[in-house]
Amino acid sequence: MIEETRFLAIDYGKKRIGLALTDPLKIFSYPFQTINNDSSLMIQLKEIIASKNIVKIILGYPLKESGEVTFLTKEVVDFGKMLEGKFDIEIVLWDERYSSTIAMDNIIESGTKKQKRRDKGLVDRNAAAVILKEYLDSIK
Repeated sequence: MIEETRFLAIDYGKKRIGLALTDPLKIFSYPFQTINNDSSLMIQLKEIIASKNIVKIILGYPLKESGEVTFLTKEVVDFGKMLEGKFDIEIVLWDERYSSTIAMDNIIESGTKKQKRRDKGLVDRNAAAVILKEYLDSIK
């Protein structure tokens, strides 16, 4: 039996981390969950990586519209290096410009009620799905 593997996308934030997964065939992405960026983060990521058989992480790389680095860029790069070392997994940094805007547009288009749209975690995991979709489109 062929082992099914997936990619995981991470939309990194100081408070919350949005996650998205591919299907086992790595054709499409979908929002998975949002987890708090706190002391339990690595434990939760370890469980997700193991249970979903993750073979690659696509990490949103924050840049300004001009392409310059942001206040968060170095923190994200350091986070990626830590993940790579801790989990021995390939990390791909992916330009995440506009991912939150696209995610919000997608949420609105889906007919999600205004009350539910206030959930910032919803945007975070949908932004991760946008990042992952763009990555998948680039490798087709």
